[in-house]
Amino acid sequence: MADTNTQSGRSPASGVTPSSTQRSSSRTLDAAEGNNRRASFRSDRQNNTEDFQHLSTQVWRRSSKRQPRWWKIRWFKGMVDDVKRRLPFYLSDWTDAWDYRVVPATIYMYFANILPALAFSLDMFVKTDNSYGVNEVLLASVLGCVVFGIFAAQPLVIVGVTGPITVFSYTVYDIVTPAGYDFFGFMAWVGIWSLIMHWFLAISNSCNSLTYITRFSCDIFGFYVAFIYLQKGIQVLARLWENSDPASPYVQIMVSLLVFGFAYLCGIIGESPLLHRHVRKFVEDYGTPLVIIFFTGFVYIGHMRDVSLEKLPTSRAFFPTTDRSWFVNFWDVSVGEVFLALPFGLLLTILFWFDHNVSSLIAQGTEFPLRKPPGFHWDIFLLGLTTGIAGFLGLPFPNGLIPQAPFHTASLCVTKLVIDEDGKTKRVTDHVVEQRVSNLGQGLLFLVTMTGPLLIVLNLIPQGVLAGLFFVMGAQALAGNGVTAKIIYLLKDKELTSPTDPLKKLARQKMIWIFVAIQLVGFGATFAITQTIAAIGFPVFIIALIPLRTFVLPRWFRDVELKALDAPTAGEFVMESVGGAYGETPSGSDTPRDEEEGNVTVEREKDVPIMGGPAKNRE
Repeated sequence: MADTNTQSGRSPASGVTPSSTQRSSSRTLDAAEGNNRRASFRSDRQNNTEDFQHLSTQVWRRSSKRQPRWWKIRWFKGMVDDVKRRLPFYLSDWTDAWDYRVVPATIYMYFANILPALAFSLDMFVKTDNSYGVNEVLLASVLGCVVFGIFAAQPLVIVGVTGPITVFSYTVYDIVTPAGYDFFGFMAWVGIWSLIMHWFLAISNSCNSLTYITRFSCDIFGFYVAFIYLQKGIQVLARLWENSDPASPYVQIMVSLLVFGFAYLCGIIGESPLLHRHVRKFVEDYGTPLVIIFFTGFVYIGHMRDVSLEKLPTSRAFFPTTDRSWFVNFWDVSVGEVFLALPFGLLLTILFWFDHNVSSLIAQGTEFPLRKPPGFHWDIFLLGLTTGIAGFLGLPFPNGLIPQAPFHTASLCVTKLVIDEDGKTKRVTDHVVEQRVSNLGQGLLFLVTMTGPLLIVLNLIPQGVLAGLFFVMGAQALAGNGVTAKIIYLLKDKELTSPTDPLKKLARQKMIWIFVAIQLVGFGATFAITQTIAAIGFPVFIIALIPLRTFVLPRWFRDVELKALDAPTAGEFVMESVGGAYGETPSGSDTPRDEEEGNVTVEREKDVPIMGGPAKNRE
């Protein structure tokens, strides 16, 4: 009955039907109350919107104050941060050297560094008319190893004379010598200009651009370096036909192929399951030096000792190859030559900025579990210093070595046995012995090599042995290159390719062909220009690979394809110092962080009421 009364408009209390006036008054009150509620809601919504807009404005203002414009440079910021990050570990860089891995790493890196250096010294000795020889190359390596071993933010990077700087040096010689310029004075000013540019790049935080360097450009550059090694070996053998003894070239070619075969076999044994692990490690680390020593003596056995063989030319202990003092009279150069050296210094700086940083990135690759922070800006500053000093002393300019730098890190890895998900036992890297002694120690061994008795021993090495060493370095560099790996995948029988291969999962297989073709074109352009008088400009081709990868390839390839075909050169821990790897999001965060600039990036204030919504945990 109560429901009936209510539905018929009667009062449930008295059962009396209200009058029309009362009903009208009730509707008016209800309407007024509804209007008040709607007005209150609109007012609250407007206030909340204004509050949110005000908060957004404040957040934007804070961000704009903390984030400098792109054209504003925070001078010395990168260098100061590098020193702050690395300085607390400086003492441990020496105390951590009390580890069994340091001694074999030092010996291994001495041979891995000196043998290519001797081969390059032979190449420059011939192509610069004896201007650069063994002593200059050895002293340049000592300079780089001592400075970077003691002062570098990343002492794992091995510094010495490389193949690209060999090409640069004798190309400059071919350009300036016919014009009557003093080669050493001109190179000193090239070093001075490069020093100034290196220091400008260091204090202006240029190494933040390393975030855009990926395996794409590193693989092309490594492919180029590998073919430079192979070319140098062929050139060494080709020059031997000028010998008056007709048997000499044949003996040298035989020796070079034997050195190549046995040294490369040592590397294969080191990666195979043959023999005991310690034996494999010994063969892998010391096989190549022992092969060099054996075949140096092999040519003096039997009838071969009667053959006149060209050997590695040496000079007096601790003296320059030519009749000059160690310090170059760079002030005797004309003003025109000083400014003519400027573009050469620019090209040298471009080459070193890319080459050294790539060496450092690869030495700190994702396969190495490093625990101490890097310092790219500070190391570029040191590289400028060593470049200037090398110019003053008449030395070839040293910089980061490929592949010696990653070899150094690998030689310091401490491994352990683990059981994987399939129940199989495998050996993985537990940690890396990060210290300064091995780099400094092998550099000081170079200084010992400059003594008279050891120079006599070096003078016994046939040039065919050095040619074989070039072949070994080139073949090993090609075997571990990403371009080679993709070419092998394309040539494989697809039925025998593992289904877990990331490349096989790509829907558009033709994009792998296109990607490899682009890399080969980049390599071909760089290698071709080094065969001309314009070889001095090859660093421009190398540096152009970075914007090609960053801005052009994403227009042609899908993200999933680039992730399978390309990858960051180093891990997140290393790349964090330069703003992170290109295209990668830092782990544990949905948005990029800008710790270097001290900024706080606010993606969304979740507790702020939006459009009248409830405020949760609002303080």
